Amino acid sequence: MRAIIYCRVSTTKDTQETSLLRQKEELKVLADRHGMSIVSLIEEQESGYEIEREGLFTMLDAFSAGEADCLLIQDETRLGRGNAKIALFHQLNKMKIPVYTAVHDGELELSESDSMVLQIVGIVEEYQRKIHNMKIRRGMRKAVENGYDPSRNLKNRDLSPGRERIDFPVEEVARMRATKMTFEEIASVLNGLGYNVSKATVHRRYQEYKRIETGHLKE
Repeated sequence: MRAIIYCRVSTTKDTQETSLLRQKEELKVLADRHGMSIVSLIEEQESGYEIEREGLFTMLDAFSAGEADCLLIQDETRLGRGNAKIALFHQLNKMKIPVYTAVHDGELELSESDSMVLQIVGIVEEYQRKIHNMKIRRGMRKAVENGYDPSRNLKNRDLSPGRERIDFPVEEVARMRATKMTFEEIASVLNGLGYNVSKATVHRRYQEYKRIETGHLKE
């Protein structure tokens, strides 16, 4: 397996720098013992409660890009503390990245309380996805009831000059708006059709469209 070694201490004191060196050496031994190749070694001197750490983003980017298969840390507190720790372990779990520690001389064994919290976080996230999908289906259902035909050609027309814009069918927005749909409902319909747009963007582009329609667009 390809491994990333992550080492962290909380301050820049000399004693902490010694701790960084010890962590690196222990984790290199761990990697060798389990036949892992080290593709990256990340060191940070930041608080474990802080989530905005450059090393963390470098690590997560590498996993997302498929550049490594597992993470090596001295113990769970090196990755983070408090809510930051839970959030990071949840993210790694979603990415299916196993975590090995020097303390366990193998895969990390979370405490019963941490495992329970991660399960709760996973359940909450799943219900958030369900609620989001239900809102999209509700918006689509209301649009169809009001006469919207999703099979129509939704090719966007470039109605106004200037910088690059998010590509979505503004003329269809105007038609849905005419059926008294809210901008939030319209945005939900568009998202359900694969257009990643916000309510604010839909509203702004609709206003531009109306100005063009009435001939009030500034030259």
